[in-house]
Amino acid sequence: MVVDAARRLHDEARSANERRVLVLTGGREACASATERVLDELPIPLTGTTLVSTRDALACEQVAPRSADELLGTTREAVVFDAHEDCRPNALGRVVGAVDGGGLLLVLTPPLDDWSARRDAFDEGLAVPPFTVGDVTGHFRRRLVETLRAHRGIAIYDPDTDTLERDGLTNPAPRLAEPLPEPPADSAFPRAAYEACLTGDQMDALGAFERLVDSPTAVVADADRGRGKSSVAGLAAACLAREGLDVLVTAPGRRSASELFARARELLADLDALAGDGDTIETDAGGRIRFTKPPEAADLPDDPDAVFADEAAAIPVRLLESLLDCERLAFTTTVHGYEGAGRGFDVRFRDALADAPHELTEVTLAAPIRYAAGDPVEAWAFRALGLDARPAVDPLVADATTDSVTYEALSPEDLLADENLLREVFGLLVYAHYRTEPNDLARLLDAPNLAVRALVHDGHVVSVALLAREGGLDPALRAAMYEGERVKGNMIPDVLTSQLRDEDAAVPVGYRVMRIATHHAARSRGLGSRLLDEVRREYDDADWLGVGYGATPELLSFWRANGYSTVHVSTTRNDTSGEYSAVMLDPRSHLGERLHDRHAEWFADRIPGVLADALDDLDPDVARGALRACDAAPDLDLSASSWRVVAGAAHGPGMYSVDPAPFRRLARHHLVAGDPDLLAAREERLLVAKLLQARPWDAVADSLDFHSTSQAMRALGDALRPLVDAYGTETAREELARFTDGD
Repeated sequence: MVVDAARRLHDEARSANERRVLVLTGGREACASATERVLDELPIPLTGTTLVSTRDALACEQVAPRSADELLGTTREAVVFDAHEDCRPNALGRVVGAVDGGGLLLVLTPPLDDWSARRDAFDEGLAVPPFTVGDVTGHFRRRLVETLRAHRGIAIYDPDTDTLERDGLTNPAPRLAEPLPEPPADSAFPRAAYEACLTGDQMDALGAFERLVDSPTAVVADADRGRGKSSVAGLAAACLAREGLDVLVTAPGRRSASELFARARELLADLDALAGDGDTIETDAGGRIRFTKPPEAADLPDDPDAVFADEAAAIPVRLLESLLDCERLAFTTTVHGYEGAGRGFDVRFRDALADAPHELTEVTLAAPIRYAAGDPVEAWAFRALGLDARPAVDPLVADATTDSVTYEALSPEDLLADENLLREVFGLLVYAHYRTEPNDLARLLDAPNLAVRALVHDGHVVSVALLAREGGLDPALRAAMYEGERVKGNMIPDVLTSQLRDEDAAVPVGYRVMRIATHHAARSRGLGSRLLDEVRREYDDADWLGVGYGATPELLSFWRANGYSTVHVSTTRNDTSGEYSAVMLDPRSHLGERLHDRHAEWFADRIPGVLADALDDLDPDVARGALRACDAAPDLDLSASSWRVVAGAAHGPGMYSVDPAPFRRLARHHLVAGDPDLLAAREERLLVAKLLQARPWDAVADSLDFHSTSQAMRALGDALRPLVDAYGTETAREELARFTDGD
């Protein structure tokens, strides 16, 4: 029965140039045997088949579920996804995208009616201490089963009972193939580039990319997955490099840009314009196409002629804004997909792009390349994995205020029972963070340590917070963490224990704000702060509330205004965002206060040494924000001789270089515990860059836009005078008066 059903399903997929799903549900061995019979009988070569499984069960290519990203950029006639021991939502999303038009996705599952009650390797990853795998729920898989049974194009077969529950046939109407338009006669790009396009949408997009010949120009190409936007970007990059331009490509990872480079290399080879065969593509006209990770690309190394940001929605907006200094820019974004949220790119980057001097051209690719439009498997994957989740439409929340909203605790059961509510919550989380993935949807529904809190306006989610319970670990686990063992799901206790050597840091129980997002149509109205206030009131029995995030001056100010205090700044940058992370605490109990106080005081004590070493390249405004947000009172007990050196340098013949230590302590004291209105922002940046980070004078002058090093030196003296007057001893003020009485 299964072979005949699979043959009919495959025949329909090929005739419609669509994909189909065959679910084999039951015992693992029976499912594997039925799969082998299907693949033996269908005209699908093993060379075109991939098994994604924890076991080697078929004579074809095999990848582990954790390595499913190896299928990115590939096309397969059949993919077998074995979900018996490890059902990873990310892996499922990636394998769906690898199936070509006319192909089959075979999903092997335990009995569907029992699947949500079973626990697998992915569930074990959700069971973060002190929870166990028994605390993990099965909501995600229950919802997944519902979508498998409800969506078109999905057949379900039970090999244990030889029962076909659904045949998956859709009986689509015949389609007429639409011929491609003729390439434009007067194009700036060569005809071969247009002939390499597979759809009319791609040809239109390539025409839009032609505008990069002039500058300043920016092109934005957006599409769902599988529309060929990266391919057409590669063709455009090749055309520019063929004319001798230096094209810098950036993406969340080199693998993400593999399609762009492959298409560029193929076109240049067809044009006989390649001059080398390395990772960097070079042309005989002196042009090149090279890859750089986003943090480095933000500095525009070697002053490129053009920058292409592939999968730009998965790159932090701060880094994208840095690219605006280049005159030729191209951005490709995914509207729906685990690579990033096109909605987030639209909302958070469009304003900066609109204010830039570039002439903006936008193009959308709608026609799929590898399968026909209307493919039912695409619709199923979007819904099942939350790939098309989005916030409420703007008019529904546009008039939301702190007085119009209600605070609600949204349980997984609430989200599972209301698809629209789930889509609005997950859509806001996707919009707020550049790397929200299908795995996060499963965590939202199943992880025992997570909680969702929201502000709701007229039934629609306007602000949402995702909270993670952390700490409360037993002595043995705390000792293991102290000795270097990684403990899942306890980020703040882990940092304070393993990095900062505090074995008692995991004793208190706290709640970390993993994500917080407010609808873009209702921002700057205090809704985020209102949500945090409500969380604080609800969790009054917690020892602490906390947060860890990529530090920017704006975010540091936001969290400080909401009562959170800096206890740590990481000493390494995030590979994707290029940012240093800040950890902040809001103590809620005596135990939480003890944890906060010892780490805030130690942070204030050690930060001058860290800024002069590992954080010597930290943005001075980030350093200012982190220090200003630290609730500590650092000691400023300088000796009389130290005060005379400082006062003498403030207005006299004294020199900072003879004894930098007291200057650093004074700067630290002011930035942590001093009057924030005493100095201008530029003067505080000078304190950070010179006194705390010990940057050379010429670098300080350049970074802070002083005309010369002597001007920067005079500015430091000007900044020191009010500090000595405000914080100095009588000896310090007397020393200062010797040089100022005659002024």
